[in-house]
Amino acid sequence: MAGAEVQEIYCKTLLNRIDIPSFPFQWTLNPYRGCRHACRYCYARPTHEFLGLDAGREFDQRVFAKVNAPEVLRQELRRPKWKNEAIAIGTASDPYEPAEMEYRLTRRILQVLCEFRTPASITTKGVLVRRDVDVLQELGRVADVRVNFSVGSIDERVWKLTEPGAPSPVARLEAMQFLVENGINAGVMMAPLLPGISDSTESIYDVAEAAAAHGARFIGANVLFLKPGSKEWFMPMLKETYPHLAPGYAKLYAKTYAPRDYTSSVMKVVDQARRSVGLASMEPTKSMDAPQRQLQLALSA
Repeated sequence: MAGAEVQEIYCKTLLNRIDIPSFPFQWTLNPYRGCRHACRYCYARPTHEFLGLDAGREFDQRVFAKVNAPEVLRQELRRPKWKNEAIAIGTASDPYEPAEMEYRLTRRILQVLCEFRTPASITTKGVLVRRDVDVLQELGRVADVRVNFSVGSIDERVWKLTEPGAPSPVARLEAMQFLVENGINAGVMMAPLLPGISDSTESIYDVAEAAAAHGARFIGANVLFLKPGSKEWFMPMLKETYPHLAPGYAKLYAKTYAPRDYTSSVMKVVDQARRSVGLASMEPTKSMDAPQRQLQLALSA
């Protein structure tokens, strides 16, 4: 993104615990705050407001790199109470956003996870993940690792309007294929599916077929939700580019989440599309107890 800047910061902690039973993971970490992929719908935008910044342009153009993140993670994983539970990487900011090319924080974090044999999942729109195939292979040998490529649509107009700083959907699929061909468990997360834009049966089947054609191991999906801070940034874009959809969105997103019956109907189509191309559903990354870790090490020796 033109004019973007990266500010180096130091964190005291890196791991975040999620105490929500319905979530597929209990621990998350984010090497960066803010993201130059500039996705208009990004639910993490309000995190910039905690720093007194706005959730719009400043989220896109002021990225904070937690330069001591790998060292802090190493300290946290050394704690006697740590149980080698799976960690989700990139839940609030893409771990392969452009700053990663210089700072290599995600790569160094993966190396720490290898050291402590800690399972992880990575969610990204970035293609720089190809660079780290060697570390991902190692983590797959000693624990478990999965890479989720966020691809909600393969329509170029949708991509350019809603994800202007992210690599193209085709580039993401090609990066996924590269990982799969090198033994990494990688697949597609159709997220977010946008009502009236990328939630049609045709669009969902197009993504599923493209995922299968590029060797995806699985498919998952999520429907758009709009938190305060994100909603104020997304709706003006919608009114400008898809004005006929604005009234419907106002009703659908009177609250943060779309109505359950709508979400269920979309997810049913996703499941049908997934089955039609013969792919598995996305499963949670497995945590490993001590006996499992010993067996994994024996098998990888």
